[in-house]
Amino acid sequence: MDLPLVTVIIPVWNEGTFIGPCLDSVVANDYPRDRLEVLVVDGGSRDGTRTIVEEYARRYSFIRLLDNPRRIPAAALNIGLRHARGEVIVRMDAHTVYAPDYIRKCVEFLETTEAANVGGVQRAVGRGDVAEAIAVALTSPFGVGDARFRYADRPTWADTVYLGAWRRATLEALGGFDEAWAVNEDYELNYRLRRAGGKILVAPEVRCWYHVRPSLGALARQYVRYGFWRARTAVVHPGSLRWRHLAPPLLVLSLVGSALLGAAGTRWSLVVPALYVVANLGASLATAFRRGLRYLPVLPIVYGTLHLSWGTGFLVGLVRWSFRRT
Repeated sequence: MDLPLVTVIIPVWNEGTFIGPCLDSVVANDYPRDRLEVLVVDGGSRDGTRTIVEEYARRYSFIRLLDNPRRIPAAALNIGLRHARGEVIVRMDAHTVYAPDYIRKCVEFLETTEAANVGGVQRAVGRGDVAEAIAVALTSPFGVGDARFRYADRPTWADTVYLGAWRRATLEALGGFDEAWAVNEDYELNYRLRRAGGKILVAPEVRCWYHVRPSLGALARQYVRYGFWRARTAVVHPGSLRWRHLAPPLLVLSLVGSALLGAAGTRWSLVVPALYVVANLGASLATAFRRGLRYLPVLPIVYGTLHLSWGTGFLVGLVRWSFRRT
């Protein structure tokens, strides 16, 4: 039986540092090149990304560069979908490098399971001590809750997945990605997919390595945005909420309440901060003993940054999107 034609779509914007290694790993995949096309959809990069992609396109006829005037990933993915010739659509991101069998494994799981969307575990990696600690935190349940695509060790059904691979007909039936979302477009689409009866599979055999943000400041900005746009999904699709989405904003509200109690002079103001500090330190110790004690000095700060940034972004977004639902 002939293998399906696969279209890989890679949204990019100012990814000059990462796009070369990403495309190297795509080119090294063992999926037959005559059954593969790669569409890199650029949002107007100014850091040399386009020049790098153009060079790859000259060397490899199955790579093409497309323009994304709106810049956001959802628009890039829809542009790629409109230009795609493939029966299977595989999303890739430039911050990630992929195992040589990544595309083949995506296709195999789509064809041999009931999955409508397949993805692997987001194996986080970092450069430098702080980034390595961030990568460790992002693969810990205390850091990311029940987001199974971060740490699953066996195939499992989930509410969402990192990146994704779909039959083209599935995405077209859903109407593609909703361009009202600048972030969290993947979760929003996966919620619609699940409501339509589709199943989402996290398969650890689908291997890739994601480069995390290099500093605590960059991580905080990233997770404020994640929380802000996840709030839009919650407002438009209330049924999409899970406990891991509610824990960080509840923590932020509890800490604000504790500060107000402290201002009023009550001794109960220290209960929530103390409980969180104990839980954070306990999780940091457990993670450090498992992954390396050198991470221990930074892990509590990383966990706090993840929780407080995401929670603050979610609460701000909840106010914003509740008054602007479209």
